[in-house]
Amino acid sequence: MTITLEPLRDDVGAAVDGADHETLLTDDAVAEELMEALEKYGVLVFHDLHLDPQTQVAFCRKLGDIDTEPGHHPVEGIYRVSLDTTKNSSAAYLRATFDWHIDGCTPVDDAYPQKATVLSAKAVSASGGETEFASTYAAYDMLSEDERQRLAALRVVHSLEASQRLVTPDPTPEQLAKWHTRPSKEHPLIWTHKSGRRSLVLGASTDHVVGMDPKESRELLDDLLARCTAPERVYRHEWTVGDTVIWDNRGVIHRAAPYPPDSPREMLRTTVLGDEPIQ
Repeated sequence: MTITLEPLRDDVGAAVDGADHETLLTDDAVAEELMEALEKYGVLVFHDLHLDPQTQVAFCRKLGDIDTEPGHHPVEGIYRVSLDTTKNSSAAYLRATFDWHIDGCTPVDDAYPQKATVLSAKAVSASGGETEFASTYAAYDMLSEDERQRLAALRVVHSLEASQRLVTPDPTPEQLAKWHTRPSKEHPLIWTHKSGRRSLVLGASTDHVVGMDPKESRELLDDLLARCTAPERVYRHEWTVGDTVIWDNRGVIHRAAPYPPDSPREMLRTTVLGDEPIQ
């Protein structure tokens, strides 16, 4: 069975047609084709797919090893994304997803950033809750040659505190202590991938450029992020129950549009583990 792809933006995103549950689970060629498409488009959108949790996990296992840490959901390999604390006791941390980020820049160990993320909509918000995507491959490609040379040697410290302060600017000592239990990580600003492609490592977790004046550092990182996420470069997905979206976490940054804390919005996430470090 052959799938069809319809580009959604010049820089990022394609809608997928021709993939049903049986195809995703049994056709290895389709899984390979989808991974190739993910490398090309960064984000793949499946409308009205209505994946059940078990099928989602089984499909993701065809793409690679998955994260099986407890995720506030009875099915192993599923993480429940909800601001309802009765459904996700770590809901407060999810507010940081309202800012642009790459998953896995500050792991608790030396794990590589996730290869891909699969998200399926079980309930949507009456307002807000859309997910936006921008290509960090395209962000590198749009740099001038002078900029590429100037940025090539720069390294950036990423921290949980940097991302959490965007939503909690005046933390309590207890909050700070909890944030600091997750170690900060130092990464190159430019990620040279195994494929030979390059991307920028940007987002909410960026604390500062090593060895640079703090004000200059912040201005540089904010400017690069603003250019990467200019409206014409962003795909904004408006969720409908039954939609599934896959994105390449290595070459795409994303964020959720804010939505009310009492919203019924519920997404089921499966993470495909990474296979390359940021280097």
